[in-house]
Amino acid sequence: MADIIRHAGPGFRERHAGRLDALSSEVLDRIACCRTAELGGHLYQCPHCERFHVAWHSCGNRHCPSCQGAAARAWMTKQAGDVLPVPYFHVVFTLPRPIARIAFQNRKTVFAILFRCAADTIKTISADPRRFAAHVGGTAVLHTWNQKMEWHPHLHCLVPNGGFDINTGAWKAGSAHFFAPVRVLARFFRNRFLENLAKADLAFHGASARLADRKTFEAVLREARTIEWNVYAKRPFNGPQAVIRYLSRYTHRIAISDARIIAFDGSTVTMRHRKPVTKTGEKPSYGAMTLDADAFIRRFLLHRLPRGLHRIRHFGILANGCRARTLDAVRSPANAEPDTAAEDTTDENVRVCTHCGAPLRRVLDFGRTSLSPEKRALLDALLRQRGPPTPEPAP
Repeated sequence: MADIIRHAGPGFRERHAGRLDALSSEVLDRIACCRTAELGGHLYQCPHCERFHVAWHSCGNRHCPSCQGAAARAWMTKQAGDVLPVPYFHVVFTLPRPIARIAFQNRKTVFAILFRCAADTIKTISADPRRFAAHVGGTAVLHTWNQKMEWHPHLHCLVPNGGFDINTGAWKAGSAHFFAPVRVLARFFRNRFLENLAKADLAFHGASARLADRKTFEAVLREARTIEWNVYAKRPFNGPQAVIRYLSRYTHRIAISDARIIAFDGSTVTMRHRKPVTKTGEKPSYGAMTLDADAFIRRFLLHRLPRGLHRIRHFGILANGCRARTLDAVRSPANAEPDTAAEDTTDENVRVCTHCGAPLRRVLDFGRTSLSPEKRALLDALLRQRGPPTPEPAP
């Protein structure tokens, strides 16, 4: 991804001058300089074979595919101790196309409604005495794309099938069957979402300017109320550690990963995508599509997140304000389960030589500014060395 932006980004900026917002420009800038000399880094030397290695700083931008792997691992480590001893379910709430178009121009407002209504749906249905009759919670992660990087806002929720009884307050665990059919969730979610959307302060322009007329907007809401909204639920987990590994793949996923980019010839990008499954139980199949570089970058930038928007949110009994109390109440010496996950003792900060495997030692640091001519000359000279320095022959 970074190579595409470095090569095709300048032309893209020139052709879209005056139309790129500040956030898009920042995303392109950060990804283009990720793991390059522009951000600084460190020079290491192997004490065994005396080879030199350079490690440039990463940009840390949440839209950068190169930076999200480490962020996902850090998040997984942090959350590993918060898994409850109950079955977990993966629930997906998807906005239909008419509402997705409204969300495109009102991201912060509509995404806030999406998070709130998905959480309300799960909490309200689970507390129904005819259902689970318990207060529950979960973790929600926002995605805005499909496999072709088209606009497709939806919410992935990880929901433990356990909670506190609404009458006694005692903890109770659910079964391997979810507490409500997806159709019940979908209709409640649809009604609650449209009620909130009708009251929201929205803005429309361009192709959607007609929705600024109240009657036209209400007609779109009425149409959305007549269709079935897509809510999907499955139990894909085998043990508590699989829960965290599964969700970590969603928490830090972006519109496209480097692994799905097959080729870039300087003007077009070919990427792999999963085809939609048309029949229940059908195995997914994959295809490839080719876009010109401008279209590829434009699709990628569709999914930039507004500043300050949290794409991972905890709700209900797992919300940040009451999570500690929930964990303390659920866990006890009687029901605590041994942690069977293998502890990773590898220190990611310890770098090893790619030639001989010996630990490297840091010999030079570069700041987050352009390298001075002296440091650049020194770095170039050291990196040209394929092994230990060779002494010059005696005259």
